[in-house]
Amino acid sequence: MKGTDLFNDLSEHVSLRITSYNTILHNAGWVESKSHHNYDLWLIQEGQVEIQAGKTIHTATAGDLVLFYPGIPYTAMNGTQACRFIYLHFDFGLGEQQRILESFPLSGVVAGCLIEEEADGLRKIFQENLQAVGMSGMRLKGSLMILIARILECYGAGTYKGGFLNDSVRSEHAGNLVFLQPTILYIQENLHRPIRITELAEVAGMSEKYFIRYFKQALGVTPGQYMIQLRMNRARDLVYTQRYSMQQVAALLGYPDAYSFSKAFKKHYKVPPSKFV
Repeated sequence: MKGTDLFNDLSEHVSLRITSYNTILHNAGWVESKSHHNYDLWLIQEGQVEIQAGKTIHTATAGDLVLFYPGIPYTAMNGTQACRFIYLHFDFGLGEQQRILESFPLSGVVAGCLIEEEADGLRKIFQENLQAVGMSGMRLKGSLMILIARILECYGAGTYKGGFLNDSVRSEHAGNLVFLQPTILYIQENLHRPIRITELAEVAGMSEKYFIRYFKQALGVTPGQYMIQLRMNRARDLVYTQRYSMQQVAALLGYPDAYSFSKAFKKHYKVPPSKFV
């Protein structure tokens, strides 16, 4: 189980902030050795860049994307030809977990053929943003989110496997998330009935207090917040179909009656389910 469906389930809790961006030209013979404080993304426009991360050398050419994780040292060079690329430094979080991407081995060179449409969209909006066209600032943030979502899709489908991280430097968040997969699956399979936190702690093999802290540290939200979000996602979809009564939806999502479900729905979406569609 790849686990990237968490970003879709918890999309309301995802945050993204671009801290800096520009386009840069490096003449032949450029060499750079460093690590970044934020996530860093390069869209290669011209030339070729070789990146050494650990003991492996990766090559990115025009159209490819390079994603760096914070704190991962690398050396980049362009050899005998100049290179040009767009770069964006950004923060990306899920709830209170501001390093959630590090739970997945996404850092590396993403082939341009995998992200062509999304990368073209970002390039266009990037240029408009440099010229302060319309709402291009918001659109740049949105296009970066779409691009990251596409990388996550490719990883989930197995068409992209990262490459810059190895077992010796991979974040502890990855292990935490893998360990919680049985608990997350348990929640998803039992949303039709009330689920107690003590049940989930037993599945994880932890005390209730430690489990809540561990879960929030890994995912950025509490187990209760995660269950509410999943239920409200499914409630929204069921209400949209207009095929079920409120009592039926309540039963499908583990609420004791239609009143309890409608109250929870209104608290989350600010309108009762009867007025949602």
